[in-house]
Amino acid sequence: MWGMISPGEASALYRLVAESPTDLVIKTDRTGRIVHATPATAGLGLAFAGDPVGRHLLELVHPSCSEAVLAEHSAAIGGHDASGWLEVLAVAQDGAERWLEMKLGALPGLSGALGIFRSIDDRRALEDRLFVAAMTDPLTHLTNREAFVRMLGHLIDNGAGGHVALFDLDHFRTINLRHGHSGGDRVLIAFARLLQSLLRADDIVSRVAGGTFGVLLPEVDAATAHAACARVVAAMTELNEGVNDQRLTASAGVARFAVSADATLREAELALIAAKARGRNRVERARRWH
Repeated sequence: MWGMISPGEASALYRLVAESPTDLVIKTDRTGRIVHATPATAGLGLAFAGDPVGRHLLELVHPSCSEAVLAEHSAAIGGHDASGWLEVLAVAQDGAERWLEMKLGALPGLSGALGIFRSIDDRRALEDRLFVAAMTDPLTHLTNREAFVRMLGHLIDNGAGGHVALFDLDHFRTINLRHGHSGGDRVLIAFARLLQSLLRADDIVSRVAGGTFGVLLPEVDAATAHAACARVVAAMTELNEGVNDQRLTASAGVARFAVSADATLREAELALIAAKARGRNRVERARRWH
């Protein structure tokens, strides 16, 4: 990492980085003890605000990252090429966790390591916001289909029991045609709130398609799942939301967790199709229940 530039260039680079208030440059001995550091510890907001000289490298990071940091240091003092930037957690002065990225390289003669630490809190926060946005329906602020399928798969993979329900607003296309998309949006938002108000706090509600909502009902038996869905279907008929010329109803299909998310959703979808075929405004169970 450091052997590709001349001593003069290395000195100039070190001075440049040393002036940064947020990039911490350290030099360690072969044991990992810090023997020199630039004055950026305060800028990183680490748990100790003083000089890190004399501390061990591992005191800069969260205990959960110790093994990875030790491996990087061992590789550096062994003369191996740096593996790239490593993202690690650190503890801030207020006890909160902060994200840093670090890179270590060998000193001449393999007498120790030279490393750079810098904050990536802003980047990680942006990544988290983008992830949440990618998993959220922007209209109802419920989780979307991708998140729903992932959560269902997680429950099944961990051996949880329970049921899936798929609700579909009956004649939703007609609502959009008669009242415009703004009218349809009002109905969608109202139904999302209805689901959240009638189901348990542990139940997971998602909007999985245009007028279709999915619900995960973990650790409930068939009768309880059916009764919960029936309450929602019955309450839907009481909604108005400015569409007085059309009675609002919903149909639901319910299925027990199967061997996979795909298999479970397939059974719930078949049950929903059966509910539509038998007159709508009703709940049907997957055939596997019978």
